[in-house]
Amino acid sequence: MRQALALAAEAANAGEVPVGAVVVQEGVVIGRGSNRPITTHDPTAHAEVVALRDAAARLGNYRLPGCQLYVTLEPCAMCVGAMIHARIARVVFGARDPKTGACGSVVDLPALGTLNHHGRFEGGVLADDCAAALRAFFAERR
Repeated sequence: MRQALALAAEAANAGEVPVGAVVVQEGVVIGRGSNRPITTHDPTAHAEVVALRDAAARLGNYRLPGCQLYVTLEPCAMCVGAMIHARIARVVFGARDPKTGACGSVVDLPALGTLNHHGRFEGGVLADDCAAALRAFFAERR
């Protein structure tokens, strides 16, 4: 999660909402991403999707079974969908997102039994640090 926090800081320095994500396979980081929808003019360029794309390209496969994704903010519905399609085994997130969080805050997509893949989703890891990065970013912009 600390590596994801460092990527979140890079996003903030670029004027993006500070969210960072890493994909890990057998203890090795194979994908990295930071938020970039503003700088890339791409609404799908959330940190999680960027990290998934990086990992998939590195492995040469869009499926990432056995991999874990660490992200500083609770994923949105789009990102949860991408994680499910990638067959991510475990997702660990930091701060909750009361506005768009899709892992229990607004909706709980991982809890839907009808989905075709069921990874583990866990929140609250370094939540205070993750939330502090977001608060500082938005306080500076106000």
